[in-house]
Amino acid sequence: MFDTLTEKLSAAFYKITSRGVLSESDIDSAMREIRVALLEADVSLAVVKEFIANVKQKALGEEVVRSVTPGQMVVKIVHDELTAFLGADETQLKLNVTPPAVVLMLGLQGSGKTTTAAKIALKLKKQHKKVLLVSTDVYRPAAREQLAQLGLQIGVDSLDIKETEKPLEITKRAFEKAKIGFYDVLIIDTAGRLQIDDKMMTELKEIKALSNPCETLLVADALIGQEACNVAKTFNENIGVTGLVLTRIDGSSRAGAAISMKMATGVPIKFLGTGEKTEDLEVFHADRIAGRILGQGDVVSLVEQTMEKIDRAEAEKAAQEMMKGKFDLNSLLEQMRQMKKLGSMSGIASLIPGLAKYKSQIEAMNTDELMKKQEAIILSMTKQERKNPDIIKASRKRRIALGAGVEVSDVNRLLKSFEQMSQMMKKMGKFGAMRGLSSMVSKFSGGFPFGGFFK
Repeated sequence: MFDTLTEKLSAAFYKITSRGVLSESDIDSAMREIRVALLEADVSLAVVKEFIANVKQKALGEEVVRSVTPGQMVVKIVHDELTAFLGADETQLKLNVTPPAVVLMLGLQGSGKTTTAAKIALKLKKQHKKVLLVSTDVYRPAAREQLAQLGLQIGVDSLDIKETEKPLEITKRAFEKAKIGFYDVLIIDTAGRLQIDDKMMTELKEIKALSNPCETLLVADALIGQEACNVAKTFNENIGVTGLVLTRIDGSSRAGAAISMKMATGVPIKFLGTGEKTEDLEVFHADRIAGRILGQGDVVSLVEQTMEKIDRAEAEKAAQEMMKGKFDLNSLLEQMRQMKKLGSMSGIASLIPGLAKYKSQIEAMNTDELMKKQEAIILSMTKQERKNPDIIKASRKRRIALGAGVEVSDVNRLLKSFEQMSQMMKKMGKFGAMRGLSSMVSKFSGGFPFGGFFK
C-alpha cells in the first residue's frame, strides 16, 4: 500500500536530509515535490493545500533552520502532520453497551462490505466475543448465502435465511435472536447499490433506527480514489457514520483516500482491509501508517501480526530442536510455512525500518515464488530423505525434481542452502546462542520463524 507515495516522498526527503543546511528555497522545493506526490496519490486538493501550509509554516521555523540536522527535523514535522491528518482518534470499536452491541455495515455494492463484516466478526471472536452475523441484502443474488458461508468458515453463527422477509423484518428477528441467544455482538450487513439513491438511504435510516447500533461503519474501496471521500461524506451526512473501513488497500499503490477521508468526514478510520482472506484486516493506527508512508517501517504491527499468526508452541519447539542440533528438512518446511502466514516477503519488508525502501527489489527477486518452489521440492521427498538429506544423491535428485516440476539445479540449490543453514545452527547451538535467541523469540514475537527464503 502507498508504494508510489512512499517512493516519491523518499526521493524528496533524500534531497533535504543529505544537506547540512537548509535554505527557504530548499524547503520550498521539497514542499512542491511533496505536494505533487500527494496529489498523484489521490489525496484531495483541499487536504493537500492545508497539509503543505501547516508543514511549511513549521519547517521555516528558527528551530528547524538552525538545527544540527534540519532535514531530519522536516521529516519529523511531515510525520507528525501526517499522523494528525490521518487522525489520532480512538480506533477500537466501542462495544461497551448492554448486549447485544450492534455494528451496522454500510457501503456501495462491490466495496467488500460482506467480506469485511466476516473479517470483523473473526477479529471479535478472537477477543472471545459471541458474534451473530446477519445480512439484510435481499436484492443481490445469494448475498445472504455468501455471508452465511463466510460465517461457517470462521466458526461464527449467522441468522437463518427466510426468503420472503423484508430488510426490517430480518433486522428485528436478528436482534431478538441476539438477545435470546446472549450474543455479545450483532453485525448487520446492509444492502449496497452501484450508486447512492434515495431508496437506499431511506432503508438504511429505518434499519439504523430499529437496531440502534453503537457502531455504524462505512466500507469504502481504496481503488476508487478521491470518490471514496465523496461517498463517505454523503453517507455521513445522511445516515451518520462512526467509523470508516478502507478495503483493497493492498491493491492500490496510491491509496491517498486514506489521508483525505478523515478530513472530509471528521470520522476516524477504524480498519484497513489488506487482502482477500478473512484474517486480512488491520486495526488502523495513524502514527504507524504515517511511518509506513514515509518508508520508516512499522515494527509494532509486525510483532502484533507475528504474535497473532505464528503458533508460539510450535515455534518454541522448533527453536529447542534447533538448539539441540535437530534441524532437518521437515524443520525447514515448517519455518517456511510459518513465514507464509505473515504474508509476502515484500509486505514484511515494508514493516521493517531500513528495508521498506528495498521493497521493489525484494518483489523483483520473486522470493514468494521461490519459497513455493522450495516447498514443492521438500514435499516431493520421502520421509527418510527429509530426515536425512545426506542420502539424496543423483538418482534421488532427478526423481525429486521430476515430482516437484523443477530442474535438478533447483534441488541442488535448496540442499546447499539447507546445508549452510544447518552448519550455522550447529555453531549457534555450540556457543549457546540458540538459547538466547529462543528466549528472545518467545518474549517478543511468540516465535518468529527462522530462515524461510534463500538466494
